[in-house]
Amino acid sequence: MQSKIGEIYEGKVTGVTNFGAFVKLSNGESGMVHISEVASVYVKDIHDFISEGQDVKVKVLAINENNKISLSIKQTQPAQPKSAPKFQNDGGNFKKRPPRPAGQPDFQKRAAAPAGPMSFEDMMSKFKADSEEKMSDLKRFTDTSRGRRGNR
Repeated sequence: MQSKIGEIYEGKVTGVTNFGAFVKLSNGESGMVHISEVASVYVKDIHDFISEGQDVKVKVLAINENNKISLSIKQTQPAQPKSAPKFQNDGGNFKKRPPRPAGQPDFQKRAAAPAGPMSFEDMMSKFKADSEEKMSDLKRFTDTSRGRRGNR
């Protein structure tokens, strides 16, 4: 019996690799579930989700000209509600940001911000100092990278 795209079949996992799992379908055909189609969450190690000999429910995604069948496990599972969580970077470890209090703007304040409000003159002098520092660093870098050998 030929598998049809979009149909859901029962199958047994016959092999697990780093990039996916091979499944023998109930109709005798075999296909592969790519690691991205195993679960609706990020899968770092497929062995955490699938093991050899496990019975699974799969959906046929595609059949190419060589009769290779592309399967999905995550599309047979009920849809997860789509909520857009806000994330913050904590040195490479992403975690959920706590909800902001009502009435507070939706941006994070910089750590170097002064405690009190700054006057326009204070902001301008800080900007000028930062700008001069950046320009001197840039000039120092470009002078040394040109390969000067002394005064000519």
